[in-house]
Formats: sequence, structure tokens, C-alpha cells
Amino acid sequence: MTRIYRSIVIIWVVLRYGLDELVLSSFKQPWLRTLTRVISWGRNLTSPRGQRLREALERLGPIFVKFGQVMSTRRDLLPPDIADELALLQDRVPPFASEIAVATIERAFGKPLDEIFVSFEHKPIASASIAQVHFAVLKDRQGIAHDVAVKVVRPGMLKVIDKDLDLMRMMAGWLEGLSDDGKRLKPRMVVAEFDKYLHDELDLVREAANAAQLRRNMAGLDLVLIPEMFWDYCQTEVIVMERMVGVPINQTDKLREAGVDLPKLARDGVTIFFTQVFRDGFFHADMHPGNIQVSLAPDTFARYISLDFGIIGTLTEFDKEYLAQNFAAFFRRDYKRVAELHIESAWVPAHTRVDELESAIRTVCEPYFDRPLKELSLGLVLMRLFQISRRFQVEIQPQLVLLQKTLLNIEGLGRDLDPELDLWSTAKPFLEKWMLEQVGPQKLINQLQAEAPRYAKLLPELPRLLVEYLRKQPGDEQATIKELLAEQKRTNKLLQGLIYGGIGFALGLLAMQLIVRVRLF
Repeated sequence: MTRIYRSIVIIWVVLRYGLDELVLSSFKQPWLRTLTRVISWGRNLTSPRGQRLREALERLGPIFVKFGQVMSTRRDLLPPDIADELALLQDRVPPFASEIAVATIERAFGKPLDEIFVSFEHKPIASASIAQVHFAVLKDRQGIAHDVAVKVVRPGMLKVIDKDLDLMRMMAGWLEGLSDDGKRLKPRMVVAEFDKYLHDELDLVREAANAAQLRRNMAGLDLVLIPEMFWDYCQTEVIVMERMVGVPINQTDKLREAGVDLPKLARDGVTIFFTQVFRDGFFHADMHPGNIQVSLAPDTFARYISLDFGIIGTLTEFDKEYLAQNFAAFFRRDYKRVAELHIESAWVPAHTRVDELESAIRTVCEPYFDRPLKELSLGLVLMRLFQISRRFQVEIQPQLVLLQKTLLNIEGLGRDLDPELDLWSTAKPFLEKWMLEQVGPQKLINQLQAEAPRYAKLLPELPRLLVEYLRKQPGDEQATIKELLAEQKRTNKLLQGLIYGGIGFALGLLAMQLIVRVRLF
């Protein structure tokens, strides 16, 4: 009954906001377009389609809001107006009651709230679709007080998520079966990605571990601050971390008044992003303005502050090298090499003509070089590249979806901080240096250093292993060796015979020529 009731509610919202008309109008079949006009008759659908979709997702609740956030990252699958509208869904979820948050904390730690914290602010400082955050003061085992942030998962989320995901899978299957356009949108793949993101975010210990890893990776960069986790107070439903104090990065007027160099801040953001991606292969993949602040404290002035580590992207060594070569080729405007890389990596069919793909890529990218961010949109470039990718049957790699989303976040931050920022020229020296480290002498030295402990353990054992091998030659191996030696001797005799025969034949010809000449004279 619960599933039936939920289905009825979803259908009512779909009809109320005209989402049925929105879906059917994207198909080209005449009978579907006729059906669209029939079902939309008598309803007021004057609002833009993206706005109607966003409002419908907000009406359906936190899970659908999160789904809209994830969908907004798939700009390869959505029209720009819908993707832009869905991106507005960040941090628009009403908080749940503080009494529920307190009950969750006490259940997680098995203690009353006043035995855990010296003070606790019942009004949440932030609320999202999965969890909300409260400020508090924690006294550790040594009696030292710490200002902390307490993140608490919304109650009953797992059960709600599983029920709504079942319905989403069912609707995705219907959409995919409507036509080839429905298959191209890959709704079931998008729901599967959404499923993974949601279940990962529900485990706050996983988020704490992500934060700890990023904190170690960024320790020597001195450009970004990441909160420390208090591991004695980290559970699946609740985590306690260092409280960070900063100004949201989109409050540029306040940052400028405080004396922050905004163009440098923009360049630092690009450096942080490319360091996480190409050096570490482990990057913050949810870098919207709500999760990024700037410190104004004297000892950490103008450093980034990263928050919310539920969504983290990872890349393999192959992914990093492939991406770096693509970026480097783009920056050199070597479009032929970009096309070759796509074919070598099997992103496009092997029969694809390099010259045709090269020409298509040049058409998209060439107009945007040497322009400041205010005159170009990386989102637009990516959209046109994805349009070309469909023409050449390019397979969009799932592991790069988060990277695409994060790159768009970086573009948005850079545009707010410094519209004159040239993203290409800022990133080019970093990538060239990284490529040199990958193929130059430093790469060999690093590999030798990494393998040194293994070699140090193996070298003393080599004489013993060699002696044991020589002493323990099995009879069949010895017979094989003897047979090979005999065969080699036969081969040598055959070669000798051929050589001697050839020499004899040549000498015979020479003798005949001498005899003929003697007779002539």
C-alpha cells in the first residue's frame, strides 16, 4: 500500500507540473507529439520546463532533490536550460527537528548530549538532502575544549531511499523503452549512479575517511584547509569534525573588502583542482559555493576551506595519463593527437577516421582559445564536444562524469572571482610540468624509490635462489635441455652443409670459368 500511495503522489506531481509533457516533447515521433498536445490541454504550463522540473523535484522531497543535483552534473545528457535550473537545487532542503538530531546523536554514542558536548547549538547552521550540521563545543579526553561541527544524517533515509529508487528504476525502464532517444538518455545508468552516490553519502564514516585522505594529500600545498576529524566521535549516522570559520566564496564583495586578492584566489583554485586530479587522482567532486569558504584568519589568510566530502572522485594512473595527454594536446592545439588518443583508448570505434574526428574537435575548440572566462563557457564547450561525441559514437566514461562536474564548478568559481582568468594558460604550465614528471628522469627515479624496499629484500636472496635452481633441475627439464642442444647441433650441421655447399658451388663456377678461358687462349 505504501508503494501504491507513493506512486500516486509521484504521478500527481508529474501531472501537476507537466513533466509528462516535458518528457514526451523531447521525442521526434509524430504520434508522441500528438499525445503531448492532448495531455497538456487545459493545464497552465507557461513556466519554463526547467523551472517546472526543479519545483516538482522539490515537492517530491529530499531524495528527488538529490536526484536533481546528480542529474545536473550530466550535461552530456541534458539540455543546458534544464541542467542550469537543476543546479539551483543545492542547499534548499528544510531542516529536520533538532530533537531528532539530538536523539540520533545520543543513540550513536550511547550517552546523553550534555555528557558529550560542553555546549550544543540546537539550530542547525546548514541543511541538505542527506544531513544537517550543528555547531558545538567538545571537550576531549585531555580536557581541552574544541569548537566542532556535528553532522547528523536525516532519520529513516535508507528506507525512503530504497523505496524511491525502486520507483525510479521502474520509470527509467519505461522511459528507455519509449524510443531510441529514450535509450540515448541512459536513464537507468543515471539512476544507478544516483544509487551509488546516495548510499556512499549515507555512511558518514566514509565521508570522514575521505576528508582525512584529502587533508593528508593537501598538507604541503598551503592553499586549502580541510577540517580534522575527531575519530572517537565518528559513527555511521554522526561525525564530529573541526569547526571551520570562513566567508563563503561567492561573497566576493566581503572578500574584496577584507583585502583578499581575488585573481590570485582564482588561480589557486585551479592549482588545487589540477593537483588533486593529476598528482593524487583523488579530488573533491562537490565544489559548489556552498562547500567552499575562504579563511580570513591572520595565520591562514586567503586560503580555501573545503567542506562536505560525501562525493569524492578517483582516477587510475591510466585515467590521469590519458587526461593529461588530452589536456596538453588541447593546449598545443594539436587536435590530431586528441583524435588519436580517443581512438587509442577505444573511446571511439577503431574504424573512425582520424581526420574527420580531428576536424570536428577543431571546430568546437578553436574559437575559445586565448579568451578570458567572461567571453567563454566551458560548459558550452563540453556540451558541443558531447554532441560531437554522439556523432562519432564516443562512449562517455563513467569515472570521468564527476571530473566533468567538478571542472564546471571550477569554471563557475573562477568566473565569480576573476572574469579575466584564462583557464587554459593558467593550467598549461602545471600540466606540462606533470607530463615531464611522468615521462622524464624524475619518473624513473620515483619508480626506483618505490621499488627499492622490494629490491633490497630480493637481492640478498638471489645467490641462494640460483644455487637451489641449479641443484634442483628435474630430469624432464634436463632431457629437454639435452634435446634442445641436440637439435641445435643438427641445425648447425645443416647450416654448415648449406654454407659449404654454397662455397663449393661458387668455387665450381669459378673453376669452370677458368677452364673455359684457358681453352680460349
